[in-house]
Amino acid sequence: MKISRVPGRRRRAVGRTLDSKNNEQPRTLGKPPSERLAMKDYLNYDNPLIARYASKKMSEHFGPQKKFSTWRKLWIALAEAELELGLPVTQAQIDELKEHVDDIDFDVAAAYEKKLRHDVMAHVHTYGDLCPNAKGIIHLGATSCFVTDNGDAILYREALRMVRDRLVVVIDRLAKFAAEYRDLPCLGMTHLQPAQPTTVGKRATLWAYDFATDLEDLEYRIANFKTLGNKGTTGTQASFLKLFDGDHAKVRDLERRVCEKIGFDKAFAVTGQTYPRKLDAQILDVLSRIAQSAHKFATDMRILANKKELEEPFEKNQIGSSAMAYKRNPMRCERVCSLARFVMSLQSSPAMTIATQWMERTLDDSANRRLSIPQAFLAIDAILIVIQNVVENIVVYPKVVEKNLRAELPFMATENILMAAVEAGGDRQDLHEHIRQHSVAAANVVKIEGGENDLLERLRKDPAFASVDIDGEMDPSKFVGRAPEQVDEFIAEVVEPIRARYADLAADDVDLRV
Repeated sequence: MKISRVPGRRRRAVGRTLDSKNNEQPRTLGKPPSERLAMKDYLNYDNPLIARYASKKMSEHFGPQKKFSTWRKLWIALAEAELELGLPVTQAQIDELKEHVDDIDFDVAAAYEKKLRHDVMAHVHTYGDLCPNAKGIIHLGATSCFVTDNGDAILYREALRMVRDRLVVVIDRLAKFAAEYRDLPCLGMTHLQPAQPTTVGKRATLWAYDFATDLEDLEYRIANFKTLGNKGTTGTQASFLKLFDGDHAKVRDLERRVCEKIGFDKAFAVTGQTYPRKLDAQILDVLSRIAQSAHKFATDMRILANKKELEEPFEKNQIGSSAMAYKRNPMRCERVCSLARFVMSLQSSPAMTIATQWMERTLDDSANRRLSIPQAFLAIDAILIVIQNVVENIVVYPKVVEKNLRAELPFMATENILMAAVEAGGDRQDLHEHIRQHSVAAANVVKIEGGENDLLERLRKDPAFASVDIDGEMDPSKFVGRAPEQVDEFIAEVVEPIRARYADLAADDVDLRV
């Protein structure tokens, strides 16, 4: 896969604009901002999640066109259900509404909102201007949350599916990497200190398993996702009961039909005006968990890059540092950690919102939700794009991996050497003391003198170990336990079922913009 650096926006020299006729760049400094037409896109803050990091698909998913087209589809679903249940709605009115689902004049909507100070009513009027015959039945019996909350539920569930698909690809790629390096011994680390050896592939399964656990949570949330339905201003459905002259069965049937038309099996059993904001907290919980797994993976990669064992891809013309030309900074994994911290910090917003939704609802959720939930999705999308890019192109340096392992292996091999010497007739306690003294001396050489670990040489010279094939006990594969087999079992038992469930998934090629 080709990896290229494509800037989010083409940069121009500040104070200069391009003359298309003669390619001259006349100066515009000194002119008021309103006359610097070519600079207008650079005057306001750009959300970097959109300009630099997230995919076009996810950005558009949370864009105004998708949002308000979804509102219009909800109004159509409501009108269709009301027609089916005998309310004074005509098929001609519904057909008129369907003709203009995506035909949104945002300037007109903005003008209405400035006048009415109400976003939903602004779009009701904007839609009604295009559909004069249907204008009177748009939003019939509904409150604003009918479109805002059901619309959000539709967008959030679909965004979870988009995240799920990217997560599945990451798990698959990590599993392929694990299989490739299933039996390459490496130094294990506990407390970030040398520990028993493992394999590069086994370590990769730890990353993959974190993501697989996240996938289980994500699948559960998607499978059990509910929407608001038709609940009315305080959740009592009073307005719909009025429309149907007190017929409770028809009110229930209306909600069932609307839910079915917009793709949901069921609505929340009871609500206030909004769907329970607990749903938002659950969404951010699962996104935060993905961010946590991503941060762990990226941090491990950064440490391994420091040890020169593994590296993220580094392109031919990439600059690691503006000052230190030799550097190969792990900028992709650093970006993952940065974005992951952002997502984890957003987890608190819906938690505080649900805790403070007084009685049947308050509006202090609105501005926060507009920020925290879409941006969490955009950031997770960006994170998984980077991780896929990294995993598909990880550079492994087996010689360095072996060197780092062998530098510590003599200490770890002492138990095997001890047992071999005991089997040859030696005294276990006496041999243990010999090894202890040699280990202390070798450690001093490494730590105090800065020399190489000479423990094996000391043991070779010690008559107490003359009967032991010390070099034969130094095969790294003898120290990794069942790591290679665990890789095979993990792929067979955890990854293959995931691959089977998503066999038809076509992975997007990822191309980092920056």
